[in-house]
Amino acid sequence: MIRVAAVGDIHMGPDTRGVLRPAFDTLPDCADVLLLAGDLTRHGTTDEARVVADEIRGLGVPVVAVLGNHDHHDDRQDEVSELLRDAGAHVLEGEATVLAVGDARVGVAGTKGFGGGFVGASAGEFGEPVMKEFVRVSRRCADGLRTALERLAEEDCDVRIALTHYSPVPETLAGEPPEIYPFLGSYLLAEAIDTAGADLAVHGHAHAGSEHGMTTGGVKVRNVAQPVIGRAFHVYHLPLRERVGADAV
Repeated sequence: MIRVAAVGDIHMGPDTRGVLRPAFDTLPDCADVLLLAGDLTRHGTTDEARVVADEIRGLGVPVVAVLGNHDHHDDRQDEVSELLRDAGAHVLEGEATVLAVGDARVGVAGTKGFGGGFVGASAGEFGEPVMKEFVRVSRRCADGLRTALERLAEEDCDVRIALTHYSPVPETLAGEPPEIYPFLGSYLLAEAIDTAGADLAVHGHAHAGSEHGMTTGGVKVRNVAQPVIGRAFHVYHLPLRERVGADAV
């Protein structure tokens, strides 16, 4: 069993320095990995990113993160990512990482993702150039996630997790105004997850949403935005996959 701690939308700044660290220090006792689902800062400044970096440095468990829209606001996302990496985090965008957890291999594929909406109420790649680009950005993010998950399948991981900021399904947005669903996620992310396969999908972004959802392909989706889970992190327990080539029981 793999214990996955996850949280998003912690929106840290200099005035919240050290707030999460006491809870994070308990992670080695209750979790094997910490996933950060974006919006780690308020405005994407390097000062805010340094606060997050100090919060996660030397935790005793691997940390994997994606950025959120707030982390892009100051247009310093590369610097934010570098500060988090210097603190030991794996920061993913259309990429994957494989973590050794005891004898198990835990694969995490990540992207910020983007909006666009869901089946029956989604934006199309048509019309003005800016609208086409909006949809193309979402598609590029989803394609990157799918490719990263497919690479993890080739790595024969025991567990595969999709980590995003934007939501892949509308169910975890329940509680938000329906009018803003197109800005909270995209069905393209769910298509990528179902096409490539995963054991769990984790996202943030929807502060007034709901925790539980599922893709049409049956992958469990969890909204771990801190206002939703109401704690420093939530821990999910995932059974190990049977490895390719393993002897049948």
